[in-house]
Amino acid sequence: MKRIKKYLSISLMVFCIFLVGCKSSAVEKSSDNQNAYSYTGFAMGTTISEQIYGKSDLTKDIFSELQSLEDNLISWRVENSEISNLNKSAGSGKRTKLSSSTENYLKKVLQLSKDSDGALDPTIGEIARLWDIGGDNPRVPEQEEIDELLPYVGYKNLDVNDDGAVIPEGFKIDLGAVGKGIGCDISKEILDENDVDGAVISVGGSILVYGQKPDKSPWKIAIIDPRGEDESSILGGLTIDKDCYISTSGDYEKYIMKDGVRYHHILDPSTGYPADSGLISVTIVCDNGLLSDGLSTACFILGLEKSQSLLEKYNAEAVFVDKDKNVYMTDGMKDMFELTNDNYKIVNN
Repeated sequence: MKRIKKYLSISLMVFCIFLVGCKSSAVEKSSDNQNAYSYTGFAMGTTISEQIYGKSDLTKDIFSELQSLEDNLISWRVENSEISNLNKSAGSGKRTKLSSSTENYLKKVLQLSKDSDGALDPTIGEIARLWDIGGDNPRVPEQEEIDELLPYVGYKNLDVNDDGAVIPEGFKIDLGAVGKGIGCDISKEILDENDVDGAVISVGGSILVYGQKPDKSPWKIAIIDPRGEDESSILGGLTIDKDCYISTSGDYEKYIMKDGVRYHHILDPSTGYPADSGLISVTIVCDNGLLSDGLSTACFILGLEKSQSLLEKYNAEAVFVDKDKNVYMTDGMKDMFELTNDNYKIVNN
């Protein structure tokens, strides 16, 4: 029990055990007289949680930038966002003008799509809308409906260059697999531009760990138990002593049950169905938010064995949990991760 408790406070903060839609902010003095600013709000379809140590309160600035990211750039749901405009132009043959930011996001995603052999695919949009898991009308589609849309999935059909982007008729772009990670990248840019000693920013399942705690001790970040009763149940904890990004993808985040079968939101672009790789959770640690988010999705879809070369290419570390509650780690994760849940066991790769 002691091992679990030492991660609990940061788990509650980082994984956002708050009322959906609420906003709260606070400022207090840390033990060495630094200001500690905290803020919680709802944006990008998830809870945003911030804890910042420094001279200035940047929490609302970061929250505002995350809202702007969603509304102006990457959301397919928001009218006249850049991704929404790109989707509306499908089949026109005309390039949609993009900001340099959105252009770079798409280029990074396409490279990761190529490197993962299409496990991560931003053209999954129409299939994702069909299932609508996490939306207002989730359902299990008929096989015929999926078959009808599968021809409109394929990252190679998205063409991006300095003049903009173009997609064929029937294709829809969805950056949901990397959006939270992008939010963490933007948060770091703001922290870098200001006098900040340390921070933990959580955007849903993606986390930025930045700088140092006031007492100079390592950060303790919890990983949720994918089969726990609620989000206060944890699998174990990460001990972090450097700037990094942490993203987790799991079948417990958004799902529906039908006839005793769990249908989760992480869709395999090759089948149009929820990924069935034998995994129930993947946590990634690396040096870029978009990549950590995208890699967690890609590795969840690829499975344990097929993920290894992809992780090596991006110099990323991972914790995998399979359906039998076995836990696997990359070599670099073994000094960071501590399993604290007796319902699981660590298996050497």
